[in-house]
Amino acid sequence: MPPRTAAPGQTREAGGGGGGRGGRGGGRGGPRGGPPPRGGPTRGGAVHAPTGPAALPGSHVQAVGVKRPGYGTAGRAVTVYSNFFKISLPESVIHHYDVISPDEKVLPARLNMDLIHHLQTIDAVDVFTPRAVYDGRKNLFAPRELPFGPQNSQEFDVCLSDDPNRGSPGENTGGRGPKVYKIRLTKVAQINPEVLQRFILGQQSHDNSVLTALTALNVVVRMEPTMKYPFNVRSFFTDRETKDIGSGLVLWRGYFQSVRPAIGQLLVNVDISTGTMYKSGSLMDICLEFLGRPGQHALLSPRSGLPDRERIRLQRFISGIRVKTTYAGENKTPRVVKKLSSAGAADLSFTLRDGTSRTVAQYFQTILNRPLRFPNNLCIEVGSGALIPVELCTVPPGQIMRKQVPPEKTKDVLEFATKRPEHRLASITAGLSVLQYGQSEYVRQFGMHVEDTTGPLTVTARVLQPPKLKYGPGSAQPTITPSNGAWNMIDKRFFRPASIDRWIVVVYERQQRFNPQAAQDMIDGMLRSFKDVGIRITDDKPMVTWQNGQGRIADQLRAAGTECFQRTKQRPQLIVVVLPENGNDIYTAVKHFGDITVGVATQCLKSQKCFRAKPQYYANVCLKVNVKLGGINTIPDPQSVSVLTDPRNPTIVMGADVIHPAPGSDGRPSFTALVGNVDSDTAKYIATSRVQASRVEIIEDLQDMAKHVLSMYMKYRQFAEKKTGNLAPARLIFYRDGVSEGQFKQVLDHELKSIKEACAELKINPKITIIVVAKRHHVRFFPSGSGPGEQDKSGNCLAGTVVDQVVAHPTEFDWYLQSHGGLLGTSRPAHYNVLYDENEFSADGLQSLSFALCHVYARSTRSVSIPAPVYYADIVCSRAKNHYDPQGNVDFSDSATQLDQAQAEGALEAYKRGFKPLHVNMQSLMYFS
Repeated sequence: MPPRTAAPGQTREAGGGGGGRGGRGGGRGGPRGGPPPRGGPTRGGAVHAPTGPAALPGSHVQAVGVKRPGYGTAGRAVTVYSNFFKISLPESVIHHYDVISPDEKVLPARLNMDLIHHLQTIDAVDVFTPRAVYDGRKNLFAPRELPFGPQNSQEFDVCLSDDPNRGSPGENTGGRGPKVYKIRLTKVAQINPEVLQRFILGQQSHDNSVLTALTALNVVVRMEPTMKYPFNVRSFFTDRETKDIGSGLVLWRGYFQSVRPAIGQLLVNVDISTGTMYKSGSLMDICLEFLGRPGQHALLSPRSGLPDRERIRLQRFISGIRVKTTYAGENKTPRVVKKLSSAGAADLSFTLRDGTSRTVAQYFQTILNRPLRFPNNLCIEVGSGALIPVELCTVPPGQIMRKQVPPEKTKDVLEFATKRPEHRLASITAGLSVLQYGQSEYVRQFGMHVEDTTGPLTVTARVLQPPKLKYGPGSAQPTITPSNGAWNMIDKRFFRPASIDRWIVVVYERQQRFNPQAAQDMIDGMLRSFKDVGIRITDDKPMVTWQNGQGRIADQLRAAGTECFQRTKQRPQLIVVVLPENGNDIYTAVKHFGDITVGVATQCLKSQKCFRAKPQYYANVCLKVNVKLGGINTIPDPQSVSVLTDPRNPTIVMGADVIHPAPGSDGRPSFTALVGNVDSDTAKYIATSRVQASRVEIIEDLQDMAKHVLSMYMKYRQFAEKKTGNLAPARLIFYRDGVSEGQFKQVLDHELKSIKEACAELKINPKITIIVVAKRHHVRFFPSGSGPGEQDKSGNCLAGTVVDQVVAHPTEFDWYLQSHGGLLGTSRPAHYNVLYDENEFSADGLQSLSFALCHVYARSTRSVSIPAPVYYADIVCSRAKNHYDPQGNVDFSDSATQLDQAQAEGALEAYKRGFKPLHVNMQSLMYFS
């Protein structure tokens, strides 16, 4: 939420629409790109979004990135629906107050909301008429000036009595009265909606006043649902639609909303989302369900053999959950679980005030007259240090689980979250009745109006022509045009097929389940596919061995390679490994051996998948094998993407990404990756990756990484392509994944500088363009017609649908591009923001270039949702753990650990030391495909 920077009376910065970005760290601030703000009609009636030159930002306006140079015109025009609704600007000035509770540590947002609610509705009704809105942290916005006198500041005492209906923190213990909270409100600024009006018309720079105004409007539209429902930053959840997924978890349907500035109007972006909740009811039942032993009550006891490992896993799951107790008065305040006791209630003693000692079980029996049914079972320890037997606790409904969903539940979550486009749009429209903009007293008091009766906004989109793709000699069609983002490999040879002299097969599945015949069938299938795609192979009888996955994988693979060398006097160029179910650890060890230790290509296959597999399966395996061995599958036809292949302007395209540890894993580092093409056809890529401080989004070693990729590009041009003259790229296009708009300025300040310094070190001077690609946002497009020219088989917009008008940013150079054909659910377009552009590309130029790069992803014969170099960077990041020796002591289990600063720095050093570099053989290959 807004960082506090200014003294009272000044406008402060506000990170409008803030919020977490899934497991990838980095909250999104500001009103660009992903899920924050955009907007609607104004006080003088509806303003229609201007298009053409009229809609371009004024010359005096400053943008964070590049100002929009114009709109794209290429492609076939279509009309699509979007999940935006018009919203009017407020009618009068908004008053901004700072909220401080001086003597308090940071309180939970829900408690803060309750305190302010109590203050407005019970303690000081006359002061707060009409009511103000509050963000749960530091900001309160009022539709009129509050009567605080000349100081513009006032302190209130708020006491939440032990009302059973409120999650109040005041524990009425030991005869003390209920807790009193001091709250001071201080006026810091007045917000004039006029700045937003100028901003959406492209007449005002993006500054703090715009950010604060957008924050205020977001708080206004969220206030009503936030008071009624469980919420996280920008979504709230209701139990109208739920799904029990076992393990003590239940999914709730949620609604996302965010006010966003658009071209000439203010819009509200509405989407459905999914919340993972703890199941309500008996805590003991939830614990047993989590452990996979429902109904076996005696199991929650170390005496009856509950392993400590399971106890710690359970403790991680339930820590932070609020529970109510079922003794001593039903209406006790919920308490927060800190941890689980290590022994049962009958084995835990504590000392009473009179100096006598009792076990927890005895205390409940004698003092509270509540003999326990399961005295050997564990207790929970709550915030105050009190121990409460698990059997006496219940879990109130509507508690969001803010930890990572267990991997085995991901499928259930996806099934619940996935909806066909027409169903999603219907669900969003129905969700407006839950959002109740018309009924919200807050929206009305601020003089705003959401046009939710006119239905979702229609937008003019364009469907771009896909690039033609070139295959190799011997293909039935040497060039093909994808149809809705897909094509096939039938009768096609790779553009540059690899050749294999020696290869071996290592099977980690038991021989009973994957016998020699199954292995021979697999080899025959691969040989047929190699021949079909043009891979030359001289070894049609590879050596096959069966190994035990419990052994040391590296030693087994090395022994197999040595045996192959003894028999044939050649080392294998490719090791095909057949994995059993749940063979993730074997996979990591195989990759470490192949990519890091010895530098040999490895291809893993799941035994279930390759058992009696169809030719299509092996054709897909060949896509991966060919590029791992240095081949090139297909290239974009030079005529159809002249921007990329112009010989006068050799172009290097880079993709960069950072991956952060899961929530709760303190002390884990973040990993970074940089990928770039080395060939003139932007089809062959190389990669480099590094370790850096946890949850730092800006790439620390980018200068060194960029220098490596640029020098490899120049070497390839010189030695592989035999280019003479200038080997340096004339253009450098840098696609950056995963940056929230609050960090755009940091990318320009740090990463652009690193790229320029890398170029200076190499004494080259390419013209640089930086484009941020965002996938984690809530903008969706829906076809308006049902014909084949309007939607694909999955009901989604066609591959190549681009939108840069109406819902785009008022001043910055951005667009949405849905570059892939739909398969399941509703496709998500990628959002492109141009931050820097020395090449002065036109909108059409950059849009078609980005679309073309979605077609050179080597692992599939479909276009993908983001440009291939960015996709590769994503994969390289997620494979970072393969750089660590599986026999070493670096821990990658999902355990959450709490570390202080010094420990965290020590841990980072250990991760950096343990991170082994890529084997030199792999540095010029697409080992990550």
